[in-house]
Amino acid sequence: MYSKAFIPYGGYYSSPFVRWQGSISNENSIELGAATAKRWLAAKNLEAAIFDYLFVGKTVGQLRTFHTAPWAAALLGAERTTGLHVQQACSTGTTCVSLAAAGLEMGNLNSSFCLMVDRMSNSPHSIWPNSNGIGGKVVSEDWVLDNFLDPIGKYPMINTAENVVKRAGNITREECDAVTARRYEQYLDALANEREFQKRYMFAIEYKKGKKEVGVVDADEGVTPTSLDSLRKLKPVLEGGVHTFGSQTFPSDANCGIIVTTKDKAQELSSDKKIQIQVLSYGFARAERGYMAMAVVPAAMMALEKAAISVSNVKAFKSHNPFIANDLYMAKEMGIDVMNFNNYGCSLIYGHPQAPTAGRGIIELIEELVILGGGYGVFTGCAAGDTGAALVIKVG
Repeated sequence: MYSKAFIPYGGYYSSPFVRWQGSISNENSIELGAATAKRWLAAKNLEAAIFDYLFVGKTVGQLRTFHTAPWAAALLGAERTTGLHVQQACSTGTTCVSLAAAGLEMGNLNSSFCLMVDRMSNSPHSIWPNSNGIGGKVVSEDWVLDNFLDPIGKYPMINTAENVVKRAGNITREECDAVTARRYEQYLDALANEREFQKRYMFAIEYKKGKKEVGVVDADEGVTPTSLDSLRKLKPVLEGGVHTFGSQTFPSDANCGIIVTTKDKAQELSSDKKIQIQVLSYGFARAERGYMAMAVVPAAMMALEKAAISVSNVKAFKSHNPFIANDLYMAKEMGIDVMNFNNYGCSLIYGHPQAPTAGRGIIELIEELVILGGGYGVFTGCAAGDTGAALVIKVG
């Protein structure tokens, strides 16, 4: 349990999530993330030098990845600030915030910035030496597409979701379609009143559209309009399965940032001094091989136990749900209403850029808790290797 880690109200942003091979598919994610964060800090009248450490979450290789954190810090304008490159697949954002909180708890850090960046588009095609190869033959890897296949179990990730459906024995295609349609309705709530909810935290991306032209993305790109009728017409991805292309997520590109600091500094930086946001605990888990969707539950339960609260104390849940079975399994196991969490959006609907996914989920969780008048919130999500990670946040 953490007692010293706080997030200023408004001390965070997420860019829009941009469709795969879309507007920012040619931008280096480190450069773009640092440039976006620098513009956001300037809009807040903040200098990057206030941070004594930078956590950069990034999962997809980019040019000059070796220098990720110190390079990003320099691009932010903090050339004397050091940092860490964090890579934990889909749990990267959750772990960045937890590491920043742990640094405060240990007394090593005072103020950190968690910058999560990724570009799933145009991912690297890597060539690796093969000392046993005949005639100089090499081993190659498509960074994103090849890693949708687990190297241990040799199965695609969608198989892990279908495995959980079969093991649970109480998840149907009809439920999957109904909950997916509900998730799209919840996303539409975030677009109501001229995107009032999203404008609480979303910050536009500026990118190179041409030699002399700057493009701007100020809203999500790539979201597919969804209804129960349209979902019912889709065929399962796997024969006999419950998931269609409508009930699983899709790759995207984005960046986001979260300040983690002391209670006093959070109060100073907060855009509303009456609101207090505390990072309470972190949980992690690894499920049985081939059952990735199950990991969200023990991760969440560990975080709840460390925070010394129960499921009944939680006012809002958010999850990273690459497959809708994640939410159905979680709801059935934890005894929560599947139709009443992931309000205002989730990665199933607006896409999954890896590192920024959890960051945006945590940010939306905070804003939902503020709207609800405060309380406890849980973010949990699965990640590659049948793993999961969770955070408990308290808004007062």
